[in-house]
Amino acid sequence: MTSKLAAWPMPRIGLGTGWWTARNAIPQEQVIELTRFVLSRPSPFFDTAPLYGSGVSETWLGAPLQEIARASYLLASKAGYAIDSGSQARTDLSRDGILRSVENSLKRLGVGYLDIAHVHDPDGFLKEALDIALPTLCELRDQGVIRAVGAGMNQWPMLAEFARHADVDCFLLAGRYTLLEQKSLPLLDLCLEKGIALFLGGVYNTGILATGAVPEAKYNYVPAPPPIMERVKRLEAICARHDVSLQAAALQFPLAHPAVCTLIIGANSVSEFTSALTAVEAPIAPGFWDELRGEGLIEAEALVPKNVRRTSASRVRRT
Repeated sequence: MTSKLAAWPMPRIGLGTGWWTARNAIPQEQVIELTRFVLSRPSPFFDTAPLYGSGVSETWLGAPLQEIARASYLLASKAGYAIDSGSQARTDLSRDGILRSVENSLKRLGVGYLDIAHVHDPDGFLKEALDIALPTLCELRDQGVIRAVGAGMNQWPMLAEFARHADVDCFLLAGRYTLLEQKSLPLLDLCLEKGIALFLGGVYNTGILATGAVPEAKYNYVPAPPPIMERVKRLEAICARHDVSLQAAALQFPLAHPAVCTLIIGANSVSEFTSALTAVEAPIAPGFWDELRGEGLIEAEALVPKNVRRTSASRVRRT
C-alpha cells in the first residue's frame, strides 16, 4: 500500500530537538546556527515536542524557521502532555488537551500548520489514544491544521495496535529498531503492508552505538549492563576488521528496511549533525553485514543495506 507521505521529499537524517534543553542546556545561539545549517540542506526535516523543555525547544526552533518559506521544510511535533506553567508535565489525551497542545505548538513555532502531529508517549492509555486523541488529530488533519497523523513511542506493540485500528499516516519509534535490537520487526512489516511511514529515533540506543563500549556508556538512558557492553564490543571488533565506524553501521542498518523513511538524530551542534550526515553515506561492503549476521549479532530476518550509495534526500515509496 502506498503511504500518504510517499510524495514528500524525505531526508535520510532529520534533526531532533529533544536534547537541547536536557541536563546542561546548550545556548540558544547554537540552536539557531544548527537550525540554519539544517535549513540549508536538501529536504530539511525537524522533529520537536512541547514536552522538550516545557515548550522551550519549540520556541528556539521557531525563531530561525521564520527566516525561510514554510513550504521549504518539514516539521513534526507532538501532543498529549499538558505543560502548564509551574507544574510538572502530565498526560492529557482529552480532546481539549490535544487541541490546546497543537494550538500552543503553532504559536511557539510561529507557523500556520504542522506537517506531522504525533500522539506523544500514550503508554497505558490505549483506549484514550484510540477513541479521543488520534480522532482529534484526524479532525485537525481534515481542517488542514496538520497534514499527517501519527504516534511517537519508545515501544512497538502499542504502535502495532494503532496501525491495526486507527487512521494513521506515520509513526515515530524510538530505540526499538537499532543495530542492537530488532524485536520490533513485526511492526516494520505491518507498517509496510499498511502504507504507514516510519521514522526512527534513538538509533544509538541513547549513546552506546555512538560512543562504543566505553566506561559509563549509556543504553536506554542508563549505564549499559554487561551483556550489552559485551555485544557492542563484538560489534566494534567486526567494525575494526572491515574499517567501518560503529556510527556508520548504526545509522545505515535501520534504513535498510523499506518501511523506514527517516532517522531522527538528536544533534546539539553543526559538527554533530555533519558527523551523522557523513556516517550515513560512508561506504560499507556487503561482507560486513554478512559477518554480523553470521555472528548472530542481527536477527536472521532483518534486512541489511545493499552496497548502493543513495542520495541524502529521497522520496518515500511504498508498494
